[in-house]
Amino acid sequence: MKILIVSQYFYPENFRVNDIAFDLAKKGHVVTVLTGKPNYPKGRFHDGYNFLNKGEEIINGVHIIRTPIFPRLDGSAKFLILNYLSFCFFSLFSILFRIKGDFDVIFSHLPSPLTSALPGIWLKKKFKVPLVMWVLDLWPESVSANSSIKKGFLYERIKGLVQYIYNNSDKILVSSNSFKTSIIENFSINCKKVDFFPNWAEDVFLESKPTEETPCFPDGFNIVFAGNIGDSQDFENILKAVELTKGKGINWIIIGEGRKLKWVKKEATHKELDNLFLLGRYPIERMPGFFNKADAMLVALKNEPTFSLTIPAKIQAYMASSKIIVAMLNGEGNELIKKSRAGVSVRAGDYVSLANEVVRLQGISKEEREMMEKKSKEYYDRYFNKKKLFLQLQEVLNYSES
Repeated sequence: MKILIVSQYFYPENFRVNDIAFDLAKKGHVVTVLTGKPNYPKGRFHDGYNFLNKGEEIINGVHIIRTPIFPRLDGSAKFLILNYLSFCFFSLFSILFRIKGDFDVIFSHLPSPLTSALPGIWLKKKFKVPLVMWVLDLWPESVSANSSIKKGFLYERIKGLVQYIYNNSDKILVSSNSFKTSIIENFSINCKKVDFFPNWAEDVFLESKPTEETPCFPDGFNIVFAGNIGDSQDFENILKAVELTKGKGINWIIIGEGRKLKWVKKEATHKELDNLFLLGRYPIERMPGFFNKADAMLVALKNEPTFSLTIPAKIQAYMASSKIIVAMLNGEGNELIKKSRAGVSVRAGDYVSLANEVVRLQGISKEEREMMEKKSKEYYDRYFNKKKLFLQLQEVLNYSES
């Protein structure tokens, strides 16, 4: 097949669409990617890239066409909007003048923003081929949860745009079953058009144990959070749980960065949280070393309706690493942890129960912990195995082509 992938984010940015593109090319498909200049997550262009250079590259057999883009900078709303709109604007010129030839199918990778689906629709119309979308964030619900846009004119305009995007797709893949229900019910989309296609863990979490030295952890029972430190992750209530476990031999170790990091540092100092450790950001290749030293891994999302519909992608990485999971979230993610018996899960915002469950975990036997770790990996192998998922995706792309 000749496959055109549209994604605002691509290698060297760390997104799972990289795996998809490289795997398809490895299997002999002709893969082209339309993307922006890499600037996620730090908000500035990655080393070797700027606004104008490296318009085209070949990486691992994939032909990459990079359009100019305004970087995210500090991640504030005005710069994010400029970042989102610039990808669409400059992609239009790439579509008109740079992307030539013929394609069998278009695959659109859609984390936030959903506006990045527009170039895929334009390409669908230009080449008159099917468009498969992989939706990883629900709009307008996600916009509402992370901004002051709750209802009204602007909210309805965004909803209208999303309706247009879904109507112009031939197949919609979603990362949680709750997404499927929401899209079908809220946008009157035919249920046969929407399929479940979850995230998986990066290969680094399934390979041999890392040899690179990892910073020492403090003595005690260590809960590790790895990923974006943002508004969605509910650090307000995480820090309340940290405070409740002071003096109990329980350490909370945060690895990552994000818009909420300065606030977390300020609160940790103000509340004298000597059991909270902020280690900063490390490349994904270093993560298995940190995971290996953790007694349990933390995932949390705010008490917002849209977040109850999602399965945070870090859960798959935790499971692939055979880790016990401590969760504070609602909906499908909460149910997944309980169903898998891979750890403990409390409702979003319930920091008291979170602290109590961590204290309980600290006191269980080694055999009980090992059983949880085993269940975690078994569930991953059964439902999130990358090889199985990629065969499923290839079938979808083949079907759409026919």
